[in-house]
Amino acid sequence: MKKTYTFTHLSRRQVLAGVAAGGAVAAAGTLGMPHIARAADAVKVGIVHPVTGFLQFSGTQCRFGALAALEEINAAGGIKALGGAKLEAVLGDAQSKAEIGAAEVEKFNEAGVSAIVGAYASGICLATTQTAAKYGIPHVVDVGVSDKIVTRGLENTFRFGPGFGTITKEGVDHLIAINKEAGSPTKSVVIVHENTTAFGSGMAGLLEKNLTPAGFEVKEILPHPTGNKDFNNIALKIKELNPDLVIPSHYYGDGVLFLRTLQRQRVKPKAIYSVLGGASSQYRFVNEFPDAADYVMDCNHWFDPRKEAAQALRQKTETAGLSYSYEVFLAYEAMMFAADAMERAGSADRAKITEAMASSTWSDHFMPYGPTKMVNGQNEGAQAMVMQVLDKEIEVVAPKAFATKAPVFPRPA
Repeated sequence: MKKTYTFTHLSRRQVLAGVAAGGAVAAAGTLGMPHIARAADAVKVGIVHPVTGFLQFSGTQCRFGALAALEEINAAGGIKALGGAKLEAVLGDAQSKAEIGAAEVEKFNEAGVSAIVGAYASGICLATTQTAAKYGIPHVVDVGVSDKIVTRGLENTFRFGPGFGTITKEGVDHLIAINKEAGSPTKSVVIVHENTTAFGSGMAGLLEKNLTPAGFEVKEILPHPTGNKDFNNIALKIKELNPDLVIPSHYYGDGVLFLRTLQRQRVKPKAIYSVLGGASSQYRFVNEFPDAADYVMDCNHWFDPRKEAAQALRQKTETAGLSYSYEVFLAYEAMMFAADAMERAGSADRAKITEAMASSTWSDHFMPYGPTKMVNGQNEGAQAMVMQVLDKEIEVVAPKAFATKAPVFPRPA
């Protein structure tokens, strides 16, 4: 569907309270059957994220992005193939727990949703998509990168962005190219990852598998629990190992504390090259801790910096008092993808929407993907980008076709 880029104001308080201007919203929450604000011919969409618990920052970011898209769709006339039907959000809080996310989907089914967008973390997405499959509800995964999400044969599950197999391979390929162009200054690596969820351990294994054949010596892999309170021992171990390169992979809170600990402990590898690093591509981190963020690189989800729509969403996000991040724009585009499928299906029927998603060639988005091509639920056109914090701004440094700056590699001593 054709997008417009005029936004009304959606505040952080409204997002947390489950109230969006321009669209009827109901909270599934933990109070039993969700209350639905009735609207004539409205199409209900379940939106589930961890807006409480240890993942609440990212979950709140995702909810904002999804609601921003819903608000825009409704303001532009709703689903035109359905006579201008508005989208009606039914909100769920996974509370940072997979089983709660699955329970919210049960409530969505009772509420009669036509599609679901969510649910940020891989572990939660594995549970929500599986539950949605019982009822044939099309489920668009916004962020969850575990490739198990799309390799279980669930015909209702679609991921618009890349999984960690693709991200890891592209991350290593870009690292090899950047390193070679700089005269190959980095040869040894330490990987640091969270090991509480399917995301971190899977990512670490893939990194080691891809780095070793590329000629890098993986000196050690250092795991930590999600929500870790102290990275001093890991920082001291890295100082002892003295690798050329540190590759972290974890969620936002851990990413911030880890990078700040490296700074305090004066651990100075030639480069920090995150792969899905949590904090490394977050404006919030860059703004609050610019010295710790300086020169950090990250292979992660990112938008096409040349697209006006991406900058418009950034402005809206910051006006609402939130930080623009991959959670915001991936959830936004996931909702837009769902709405486009409804337009092409010309129906609120779950099976017809699922069929439209499977055959999608949607290209009216601001990601660096090209037309959508779903193969077994995975958008084969999706790719990651490499960013680097330079002069307190997040710059794209690879692929070169999208680059806004050249990489500074290795970082200044």
